[in-house]
Amino acid sequence: MKVISCVLALAALVAAGAADAQSIVRVRGTITAVDGNVMAVKSRDGRDLKLQLPDNVAVAVAKAVRFDDIRDGDYLGATTTPGPDGSAIASELHYLAPTTQEGQVASDLAPGSTMTNANVASKVVATGKRELTLRFKNGTQKVVVPDGVTIVRSVPGTRADLVPGEYVFAVVQVATDGTMTAPRIQVSKDGVRPAQ
Repeated sequence: MKVISCVLALAALVAAGAADAQSIVRVRGTITAVDGNVMAVKSRDGRDLKLQLPDNVAVAVAKAVRFDDIRDGDYLGATTTPGPDGSAIASELHYLAPTTQEGQVASDLAPGSTMTNANVASKVVATGKRELTLRFKNGTQKVVVPDGVTIVRSVPGTRADLVPGEYVFAVVQVATDGTMTAPRIQVSKDGVRPAQ
């Protein structure tokens, strides 16, 4: 019985080690080249990266949305930073897939930024003021949306959209040998950048 317990414990440790063998990083940057299943990207912090693209890589293209098009019930992600009065000021808004977990987490887009994934509960449009109230499981968040803030929706794209000069955002799997694989790429089009 002790031998079986030891074998099971060892198997659990091996499985945990395999799960930890890959880490996840966010890559933001500009495509510099595409060669078969390898895409070269100059990251926003100046690194030259090579991303492996699986045969079934999912490509999504950014499409601009107007603030007036946002409706109650829409499921959005809002990246915000604190304003001088403590209010949450949006730096970008993007539509989310229904499977995206709701709630609030720290964002790595800018120091002190927060990501709120939630449904639109209400919208206020007044002279010089645009504001959304977002409702999620454990509360609500009022978000001030200044003019010029990027508001995007991802629409299906193809590998043909991955061309040098376009801006990409990807959540990348990094293997222990440093190989970076991007199962899904969000890419700019017509000057509209993907949500980050």
